[in-house]
Amino acid sequence: MRGAFGYFGGVFRLLRYDNLASAVRKILRGHRREETARFVAFRSHWRFAAEFCTPGEGHEKGGIEGEVGYFRRNHLVPVPEVADLDALNALLLAACRADEARVLDGRSEAVGVAMAAERGHLLRPADEGFDLAEVTFPLVDKQGCVTVKTNAYSVPARAGTRVEARVHPLHVEIWHGGRRIARHERCHSRRQQVLDLEHYLDVLGHKPGALAGSRPLEQWRRAGRWPACHDVLWDRLRARHGKQNGTRAMVAVLMLGREFGEERLRAAIATAVSLGACDVAAVRYLLGEAALHKARPTPVDIGELARYDRPMPSVADYDTLLLSGPCAGRA
Repeated sequence: MRGAFGYFGGVFRLLRYDNLASAVRKILRGHRREETARFVAFRSHWRFAAEFCTPGEGHEKGGIEGEVGYFRRNHLVPVPEVADLDALNALLLAACRADEARVLDGRSEAVGVAMAAERGHLLRPADEGFDLAEVTFPLVDKQGCVTVKTNAYSVPARAGTRVEARVHPLHVEIWHGGRRIARHERCHSRRQQVLDLEHYLDVLGHKPGALAGSRPLEQWRRAGRWPACHDVLWDRLRARHGKQNGTRAMVAVLMLGREFGEERLRAAIATAVSLGACDVAAVRYLLGEAALHKARPTPVDIGELARYDRPMPSVADYDTLLLSGPCAGRA
């Protein structure tokens, strides 16, 4: 809806809704509704009034159903293939812009012209946006997860900690102490576990034997976050240090991602493997190598100080002190 306000160039004073669950908690008698706290905050921020249709009475929405059908048949058939939600929104915006040239039956001016004339009657948009995330305050369980919308998401926090979960359409953020401590892609299934291996590295450092069969590692493999070079380095570390200490060294390598980022760590591991290295220090050196290169100093124009230049001294005169024969003097 925030995108619609930007498209129309203002906020309508009255908006009519179906009884969507994100806005209505309970349908009361007549047109009265018990609205959700988040929806009340949203419409208060944008300063519009809301009115809800009677369930099962499609005629109350005027020509909305027909216009939705027109738009779907003309712009969404066949179903478009897009990379993500942002690409879909861009496609829908382009379709809306194209429809501004339409002239409806019985009208003499195009849709875009009528929309421009009506824009002056709209409320001015708010200066700041409104965070549409749904906010909950779950507890971290003994498995290091919080339950959000029936699904469990891992967090790097101790069991029993109360955190803030912000649920967006495509991702879930976990905040604690005013700082974001975790971010996951949102799972729209039910009763699933969404685990990030990085959140369990501290525990795995003390229990390295649990890494190989862990569910977070399995999810990283499925998501493509554990390339083949990681297994090569892990095998070399175990061959050099033994199974337990080698796995503990691999965990130490993975912890470098917290400092340098996952992409840089992946590139450093690939380089270390190609060079035949199998040491935590080698990976750390590759991550910090760029900072070791210092720029060459550039010449400085010393101006008038050039008149104080002196030639480099010569030691040729010392050759006269060399004696061709033995010393004639006596001590």
